[in-house]
Amino acid sequence: MDAQIHGTVLPVLEVTLNPGDTIVSEAGEMSWMSQSIEMTTTTQTAGAKGVMGVLKRAVAGGGIFMTEFRSGNGAGSVSFATKMPGQILPVEVQPGSELMIQRSGFLCATEGVELTIGFQKKLGAGIFGGEGFILQKLGGSCQAWVELDGEVRVLDLAPGEVLRVNPGHVGMFQAQMPFDVQMMPGIKNKLFGGEGLFLATLTGPGRVWLQTLPIANLAHALEPYLPQPSGDNDSSGVKIVGNLLGGN
Repeated sequence: MDAQIHGTVLPVLEVTLNPGDTIVSEAGEMSWMSQSIEMTTTTQTAGAKGVMGVLKRAVAGGGIFMTEFRSGNGAGSVSFATKMPGQILPVEVQPGSELMIQRSGFLCATEGVELTIGFQKKLGAGIFGGEGFILQKLGGSCQAWVELDGEVRVLDLAPGEVLRVNPGHVGMFQAQMPFDVQMMPGIKNKLFGGEGLFLATLTGPGRVWLQTLPIANLAHALEPYLPQPSGDNDSSGVKIVGNLLGGN
């Protein structure tokens, strides 16, 4: 197996598969592939064991169905493009070195990947698409590729060092790190600070990957340029913004 990342702002991952190699992705992630690649759609992969395993993966932001790609007759390639301007990062995952990633961050992985819900906190209606803040846990034993939005800043926190982050900027971090999402302190900060109502806290030791382009920030920047409602019953612009905030 050989993997190459092409492009800059909107990169694409191209994986060359030899006979016997397998790549797993969520349904609908594939961008293009050669004729020799065979696809199998299934629920029982990415660590899902039974119905509950499938449901836990779906709650974490993954699909109920996953797709396996194999090369059937000689070598072949399959490619996965990013959905947002950003970066594709290769990561090695082993037991004891699991990663927490943003819910839309999983791109694909080799066999042995386990994708489950790692963190969920309700933050009120309308926040993060009304579904609260959710992180996926990327585990198992595999080579994986993660999609983060915008530019990426990597920080190594010392033991006991605390980093406070706008939750949307949390792209990925080592799963053993203590993590929580809390209300912004101070009534003036909540009402007039302009930094949002919540802060995520990460405590070292461990590595954190921060992303510069949260989907909510992009939606907010685009909102003035979207069609505006012309009447009480016309909510097309609101629906578009809602879809962007919800990642749809």
